[in-house]
Amino acid sequence: MPRSCEAYLADIIDACDTIELALSRVDTDGYLSDRVIRSAVEREFIIIGEAVASLGRTDPNLAARITHARFIVGFRNRLAHEYAAIDDEAVLRIAQHDVPVLRDEVRSLLSEISMADSQDN
Repeated sequence: MPRSCEAYLADIIDACDTIELALSRVDTDGYLSDRVIRSAVEREFIIIGEAVASLGRTDPNLAARITHARFIVGFRNRLAHEYAAIDDEAVLRIAQHDVPVLRDEVRSLLSEISMADSQDN
């Protein structure tokens, strides 16, 4: 059975929170020198990209409301398939600057859906 749009949005929020938690424990040098943390952050980005792609198949109009949705899915594909060419500093910059924006945007979408569902009942 396919998952709901709300589940995919919740997955994105959870992955964003996990990235921020992982980065709260290290500075730039710590991130760059710690493969375990880099791997954890990259895994969460893969989850985000997969959730956005799945959301796009489930509800393309909702997925289109996520800023840079195509970039997010493409980033996931690069992490998964072009791992040898990954620029760790670029990943860190995206994590630091774009993840908080994405989380807030997706929280708003999830809240909007929840409000619409409650009004329908």
